[in-house]
Amino acid sequence: MSVLTIDVGTSVIKSVVFDDQGQELAVSRIGTEVLRPRPGWAEQDMDAVWNGVVRTVRGVLSRLGGQDPVWLVSFTAQGDGCWLVDGDGRPTGPAVLWSDGRAGDLLTRWQADGVLEQAFRRNGSLTCSGMPNAVLSWLAGHDPERLRRSRTALTAAGWLFLKLTGVSAVDESDASAPFLDHTTGAYDPEILDLFAMRWAEPLLPRILGEHERIAEITRHTAAELGLPAGLPVVMAPYDIAATARGTGAVSPGQACAVLGTTLCTEIVVREPDTRGEPCGINIAYHGRERVLRAFPTLSGTEVLDWACRTLSVEDPAALGRLAFDTEPGAGGLAFLPYLSPAGERAPFLDPHARGVFWGLSLDHTPAHVARAVFEGLSLVVRDCLAASRTDVHELRLCGGGSASDAWCRLIADVTGVPTARSADTELGAKGAFLTGLVLTGAESSMHSAAARYVRMRAGWEPDAERAAFYDGLYDAYVTWRDTARSVGWAPAPAARPAGVPAAAPARAPEAPRV
Repeated sequence: MSVLTIDVGTSVIKSVVFDDQGQELAVSRIGTEVLRPRPGWAEQDMDAVWNGVVRTVRGVLSRLGGQDPVWLVSFTAQGDGCWLVDGDGRPTGPAVLWSDGRAGDLLTRWQADGVLEQAFRRNGSLTCSGMPNAVLSWLAGHDPERLRRSRTALTAAGWLFLKLTGVSAVDESDASAPFLDHTTGAYDPEILDLFAMRWAEPLLPRILGEHERIAEITRHTAAELGLPAGLPVVMAPYDIAATARGTGAVSPGQACAVLGTTLCTEIVVREPDTRGEPCGINIAYHGRERVLRAFPTLSGTEVLDWACRTLSVEDPAALGRLAFDTEPGAGGLAFLPYLSPAGERAPFLDPHARGVFWGLSLDHTPAHVARAVFEGLSLVVRDCLAASRTDVHELRLCGGGSASDAWCRLIADVTGVPTARSADTELGAKGAFLTGLVLTGAESSMHSAAARYVRMRAGWEPDAERAAFYDGLYDAYVTWRDTARSVGWAPAPAARPAGVPAAAPARAPEAPRV
């Protein structure tokens, strides 16, 4: 017997079948389209997303060839955003994604008014422009007609659960930001008041507790997917939390770092932490027994891609070979890797943050630059761990960057924490698999499920001498970062000399005629 899992990401939808030993039997993937009808907008066609699910499920079942019949469906999906449906469960327009920026002006006002900090002090999550409160508030001002036609503001996972089971709801992980009261598992009326959003209460879906997120697949959907009628369907936590579960990070003191487009560092803690500089999110992880303190940065492996282009290196693997041929410390060169045009959001929020090379001289080579880039990104992971104020004894690594043994070893040295890499490739799906086993009673707890089914492929212990060196470098890194923040990160644009005309704006290329 096997378990079918579905992972609906922003750019890829995956269906993965696991056998009863937790091994991946088959995988089917399909790319999705992010619609950008205006600058800063990010949307998806909700029916197209569902059709992608149907195609990958049918594709992965065809690869099984009738072997290992499926007894359970469990899924995860991208978080945040706003997936509005009417009273019949039909979309009232495209989904507005977590990465949408149309509400940026609202965030600026909320930040200036102290609303963002006050909300963070209540539940430990800092609002971003793609969260439901920001999107709904923007729609209230710019598209109230759509809100009038809408009954429920779902998430991607809520949309899937509705399509699979007919149940309209959200799980606690997706509800965590921005409205959840972690002590009760319900929406916090004071946070709704902070954002002046009591009017939106009728749109908020019912929150399902840890053991309520299971229902039976509808007969119509079972036929559409090619599955037997009556299968149980489990809604796992949203993707970054499911990924942490998939790596086996389930107990306080364990952490997971996704080395991907974002460096998402996640630490399992006992309760929300609302101290310090507002940043990151606190995600309900095991009901009200555990919380996942998550720091999804804007600086990730795209920085490696930038370094490859800048240094004319073929790919990140070649960049790693160049970097790790030189000594720790990159010959005195340090790098603050905040290259996103949107600045940084974890472990601090500053839309003006920019990258800085510190100590550059004529003595430095491309290898030093490459080494400084890897060290800078690794110091970001340490910075996130430090912001969690938690004693972390194990850091499990996943994502594309974890394929580099040298980088995994460097992160162990920089953080002073042992690192390990999973033997699985689809960690979000693996987290959904583990969650499904627990909620159906096939496993007694996430701890037992992780102990039985999560397998680590390799591990690295910190080298004492190098760890001591990076302790000092981290202290300097924080000083350089704070100094850069205090002076505004980048120099002001130079004034144009009198009599010199401004450069003509670049013309956008014409669209091809079809």
